[in-house]
Amino acid sequence: MKRQRIVIVGASLAGATAAATLRDEGFDGEIQLIGAEAQPPYNRPPLSKGYLRQQERFEDQLVKPASYYAEQRIELRLGMRATGIDAKQKVVELEGGERVVYDRLLVATGGRNRTLSVSGANLEGVFQLRTVEDCDRIRAVTQEGRRAVIMGLGFIGSEVSASLRQLGIEVAAVEGSPVPLARVLGEEVGQVLAGIHREKGVELILEDSVAAFEGSGRVERVRTKKGRVLECDMVVAGIGIVPNTELLAAAGAQVDNGVLVDERCRTSLSDVFAAGDVTNHMHPIFGRLRVEHWNNGYQQGRAAARSLLGGEQPYDYVHSFWSDQYEHSIEYVGFAARWDRLVFRGRPESRTFLGFYLKDGIVRAAVGLNRGGDPEDPKADGELRAAVNFVRNRVAVDPAKLVDEDVDLRRLAVDAAR
Repeated sequence: MKRQRIVIVGASLAGATAAATLRDEGFDGEIQLIGAEAQPPYNRPPLSKGYLRQQERFEDQLVKPASYYAEQRIELRLGMRATGIDAKQKVVELEGGERVVYDRLLVATGGRNRTLSVSGANLEGVFQLRTVEDCDRIRAVTQEGRRAVIMGLGFIGSEVSASLRQLGIEVAAVEGSPVPLARVLGEEVGQVLAGIHREKGVELILEDSVAAFEGSGRVERVRTKKGRVLECDMVVAGIGIVPNTELLAAAGAQVDNGVLVDERCRTSLSDVFAAGDVTNHMHPIFGRLRVEHWNNGYQQGRAAARSLLGGEQPYDYVHSFWSDQYEHSIEYVGFAARWDRLVFRGRPESRTFLGFYLKDGIVRAAVGLNRGGDPEDPKADGELRAAVNFVRNRVAVDPAKLVDEDVDLRRLAVDAAR
């Protein structure tokens, strides 16, 4: 009998995790893991934090040790770009003309930085951050006393701002919203984060945007649309990513803000699955959504591997993410694009609190600042693990009990589920 071959395009967190899970689940056939980058699969969150600050080694960011793939008979093909998929013939075409036949295919091609369409974007010293090479270029010019402008205060912008301040660099950050991370966390939590950044010395230019980068060969200043002129030695733009859907779209897969996959990570093409940042997945709790956080790449990579092997379990992971900024830790569970009420356990100004995002009386998400415990740790008995149960069970919870410090959230979650 011919041995089955699973091909994974995208040597990313999701792709590498899927390959490892296939072996863990007992798959004994061929696995090819094909990646466009030259490095073994690695974790990206440290690129804006410890690795950027030169406190962590790249080797420690690998998803698996470099030797793991040969030991597990996973053929790791790096620096190889897939150029086409023929879903009828079950073939992946590679740059240079090679054709790789598959029985089942997983696409985990992630995303790429949005195009920076601002005058002067091609000047030296203007950076975006997605890959380790991007980070190395930024690290090469981070010297104490330099001045940086950060464009955007989403997660990348906020974390890079914090890291550069910790390196002794002057930082000014330009953000179109009234506060950092307003879209995800809301204005009340964003005000707390704004206070932290200001306290650490970041100049916040809010409700404004970048009009141009200026300089003679190298960036020397940033001009905003409201007329501010910010002298600088470097710029880091954190303006988000777009999913790398081109391969799948050209092959005929349904695409809309990511490749559309069902609850089992299946695309509209037969025997073609997808996982990670590239997917717009159907979730049994949240509906259809695309998530770009590390936890989703890892969890969906595992789920996709099991689906590749015929598993019927839907991908129902309650999404979560974290962010470290200075000495402060943010943890978030659930997904709330909109909410009609935000209540706090603990005072926001204390910078140690939980916030619950409710819609129609149901907890859709929760955030912890320096409080709540790790929701991913099954041994932890923290408050955010209780919040996961609120989100999963989708039952109405009395907001007064959520904010009452004398009420045990874990017991409340159990009672609410009955």
